[in-house]
Formats: sequence, C-alpha cells, structure tokens
Amino acid sequence: MATLEHTAGKSNSFRSLLIRLLLLGVFIIGVRFAYVIVIAGESCTVADFCFSSFHETLSLVIAGAGAAVKPLAVESTTAGGAASPARPEIYTSKEWTNAVRFYSSVLKHLIAGGYLSPASKSLCVETPTGRDVFTMREIGVKSTVGISRKAVKPLVKSGRGHRIPFPTRSFDFIFSGEGSLERSPFPAEFAAEVSRTLKPEGFAVFHLVNPNDTYSFNSFLDLFDSCFVLVKSRYIKGFDSSMPQIREIVLKKECDDVDAVHNEDDSSDKCSVPEYKHDLVKNAEPLISMEPLKPWITLKRNLKNIKYLSSMVDISFKRRYVYVDVGARSYGSSIGSWFRKQYPKQNKTFHVYAIEADRTFHPEYALKKAVTLVPYAAWVKNETLTFEIHRDPGEQVEVKGRGMGRIQPLQGSSSEDFDGEVEKIKGFDFAAWLKNTVSKNDFVVMKMDVEGTEFDLIPRLFETGAICLVDEIFLECHYNRWQRCCPGQRSAKYEKTYDQCLQLFNSLRQSGVLVHQWW
Repeated sequence: MATLEHTAGKSNSFRSLLIRLLLLGVFIIGVRFAYVIVIAGESCTVADFCFSSFHETLSLVIAGAGAAVKPLAVESTTAGGAASPARPEIYTSKEWTNAVRFYSSVLKHLIAGGYLSPASKSLCVETPTGRDVFTMREIGVKSTVGISRKAVKPLVKSGRGHRIPFPTRSFDFIFSGEGSLERSPFPAEFAAEVSRTLKPEGFAVFHLVNPNDTYSFNSFLDLFDSCFVLVKSRYIKGFDSSMPQIREIVLKKECDDVDAVHNEDDSSDKCSVPEYKHDLVKNAEPLISMEPLKPWITLKRNLKNIKYLSSMVDISFKRRYVYVDVGARSYGSSIGSWFRKQYPKQNKTFHVYAIEADRTFHPEYALKKAVTLVPYAAWVKNETLTFEIHRDPGEQVEVKGRGMGRIQPLQGSSSEDFDGEVEKIKGFDFAAWLKNTVSKNDFVVMKMDVEGTEFDLIPRLFETGAICLVDEIFLECHYNRWQRCCPGQRSAKYEKTYDQCLQLFNSLRQSGVLVHQWW
C-alpha cells in the first residue's frame, strides 16, 4: 500500500511540473507577442525602427515614369509560420498604386539631385496611409519611418507634425507630403519641429498646394530660421484631384539651431519692407486724390472699392492672426460692425486688441471673447496725457466721453483755454508695445482712428522698425474737413489739410505698406 501511494505521489508531482512548464511557455509566448505588437510596432528607435520582428515581403515593380505597378503583396508571419496577406484591399487599390508610382518618380528625382540617399535616416511627416514611407523603403531608403495622428503599423507610428516624437537631430531627410504643413493648425510649431529633428546639412522637402503668390511663399520661408536656405522650388503634377498641381520646395539646413544667426531681428530699429509687399501695393485700389466735399459720404462709399490683402493672397503660413484697433471706441464701432462681419479672414481666428483710452467704453469689453482691451492712449512714449473732447458747432453729445477727442502731452497743454471735456489719461509707447506683442510670422491688420495723432504715430512706427510688422492698415486721416452743419466752413478741430493726409498715404504706399483710406 505504501508503495502505491508513493508511486501516485510521484505521478501527481510530475503532472504538476508539466502543467507549470506549459503555463510558463504560454506566458513567454504572450510576452513576446505583446512586445512585438505593442512595443516594436509603436515605439521604435531611430536606428532600426524595431520592424525587424516582422517578416515582410513587400514586392513592387517600379521602373520608369510610365511603368506599370504590379499588385502589392504584404505578408506577415503567423504563429504557425505560414504567410498570410495583410490588408490587400489597401495595397492593391488604384489610389494606392497611383500614389506609389507618383512618390517613386518624385523620390528618385530627389536621389538624383543629391538630396536623398539610400543611407539617409528619413522621416515622413503627417502621412496617414504611409504610401510615401512604403515607396522610400522600396527604392532602397530602408531607414524610413512615418508619423501620423493614427499609427498604421508597421509603416507609420503615432505622432504629429507639431510634436514629432523623436530626439533632436535624428534625421538626414524629412518629407512632408500632401500639403500636410499648410493643413496643420500649428504651422510655426510644425516648422520648428522639422528644424529640431533635422540634422545639419540635412534636407527637408515639402509638397504644398497654396503658395502660388509671392506673399504666401515668403511667409512659408519665414517659418524657418536662418539656418535654412532655399535650394529648389518647382511645380509638379499631382496624383489625384485633391492636389492637381503641387509646389515642391527643397530646403537645406546649413547650421545647427543653436548657431542660427537671425538676420531679421524684430527688436531692431531698422527694417526694410520686402519687394514682394511693394508689388502688392501696386494692386491696391487708387487713393482718392481730390478732396471730397462730403467726406462722410465719399469715404464710406469707398469701402466697396477696397482690395483687402487677404482677398489677394493666401495667409495660411502664419503663426497667429491679429487685429489691432487703435482708437477702438465701442465694440460695435468697427470691431463688431465691420471687422468681424466684413473683413475676409480665410477661416482664420483672429485675436483682437482694442486700444481705447476713454474709460466710458471699457466695461463692455470685459464680456467679449478673444478681445484684449488696452485701456490707454497710443502715443510715442510712456507719459501722462490730456484727453480733450472737441465739438463742432451744432454737434450733439449724448454720452460723456465719446472717444472723439485728441490727446496732448500734459506739459505744454493749453487745456485751460479749451472749452470742452478734459481728462488726464495714460499714454504708452505704441511702437514698442507692437514689437513686444507681434512678430514677423504673425498676420497683423491694423485700423487707426486717433483724431490727428496719426501724424505722430506713423513716423514713430517707421523710426522703430515696427511698421514692418504690420501687413495692412486702415487709416482715418483727420484734417480740417468741410462741416456737415455749416456749408462753406471747415472744422476747427484739426490743423492738417487733405493734401497733407494724401502725402501721408502716399508715403506709406511708396514704402511698401498696404494702407487704405478709412472714414
């Protein structure tokens, strides 16, 4: 009996050991499977991208530009060692085939030009299908990976153009196809990430749709620091209706980011309006050369003749979109009634700065979204000013502080002899504020209605170089215009004449500043 019990005990122990070994084997296989699928397919290193765990057979015949593309077979090894096709409906579609043929021609052209080589560690940015990644590997650029919002294993991992998930100076070549940069809501951050991850002496290639005008093309180039130089730009035929024509731009990074020397410094007191902005001024509506007898009618009618900058050029390649209303008065005066409703914004969201010293209008701005109130008077320096509310004969003032006054320096002010409302307000250096608030990569629209102070502010913008930060100006120039109430009499509010206003407008346009006559 003891012998039988001893034998049964050994049998149970052996069975238990076998079960444990079997469970351990299953656990090891499960861990390995999880590593291959989750780790290797998603978090790859730059060197090999961890795709060696997959046995891939990606067969493609690509010959000349007009060669046929054979159906593609993408196989992966199953647990039992048999090969099974993966997603054949994608890799054999006409759209995929046309795209691969297109990218093959483009990439071979870049190899022939010396911008790409089989040894290049390459990145394709914002590639939702991975067609460009696939083609680069097929033509011999094996160390290639793509990023997109949604991973497409094994070609594309999760990432965004404005947040590239790779270390600094990782790649020799970066490709941004299918207009991915211009579709990005963060073009400046996108460009900065390309700059960060590209090695010195590396190349970045962009396929774009919209930079067909010189303004948008130069706006695109301005997204990159001075380390980048334009090497090549050409137009090519696209492969589908969404991009019938593509502008291919090749940039070279000639230095490291830390060594970048910014030739155009926004803090400089000197600037030169670029030539392409001078060309835009030539397309603007003509100025009204003859003084209108009824300016309150003539200048308002002129609104329909204005050629807005955003109706002439594409403004996609900008960091921010800003509207500065200098002398804003109430929200409905021009921000709500004109800019929000009529200015062509190309579906961009503008942040508004309302500069208004008259505190009568301040409370309503607290309730407005995307509007920053600057509750001071735009001036040439920081100092205390007097704010004088003038009235023409017969003019009715229903609300105290209408904001239709004129500012004067506190010292030397003749407010003792002034018959009207006088307040002390704070003035600030508007040109300095502008340079600290916006940059050359922002799209800046300005409306200026400052009751005669424009003859002080505009020269100051030129002196400080701040004028180069403004893309478009709507300027109301104040002069001794004819009065509505009293035919044959001019307003006593202002000393300047219409000819002097016209000289101011002409000087702005001759300097390359797109300015419009406002009422």
